[in-house]
Amino acid sequence: MKNTYCTIYLVRHGETEWNVKKLIQGQKDIPLNEKGKKQAEKLAGKLKIIKSTALRERYFGKFQGELFGDNQNKSILELINRLKSNSISDQNEIESDELIISRLIPFLRKISLVCLDKTILVVSHGGTIRTLLILLGWGTYKNLNEGYIDNLAYVKLESDGVDFFVKKTSRIKKLLV
Repeated sequence: MKNTYCTIYLVRHGETEWNVKKLIQGQKDIPLNEKGKKQAEKLAGKLKIIKSTALRERYFGKFQGELFGDNQNKSILELINRLKSNSISDQNEIESDELIISRLIPFLRKISLVCLDKTILVVSHGGTIRTLLILLGWGTYKNLNEGYIDNLAYVKLESDGVDFFVKKTSRIKKLLV
């Protein structure tokens, strides 16, 4: 009998220099550094990779390339606090959780339906993964902070093409709040 679920391993990409420097990457296309390339090679050996903009990182507007959490830059700290409280309204400044989810969920549902009874790997970004985990009730902005999803961290999901169930996480820190 065929399994009615698709198993999805949602993995954060390998390391970039901007990750090391703690710069806000956003949707800037920053290449993997040498460590990140080695990390990716370990995963890519026998995998077919399909690119999709549905998996990209949150758009951070003018903050892309800025130091993340820089105490000298109050506007970034204010932005991050508004992001945590989900009170961002200026779409030109930063992409909202709703926009991230509106591109991510249809993509994941589509591949889940096509791949029922299969296990697939999807590579994305820390902020995108965090937003999905919060939507699914696995975490909150208070207990799933920035920087708590390591490079090559993953979430094991099961999906019937409609709903998603978190089965396991690895290399994701969650505060006890």
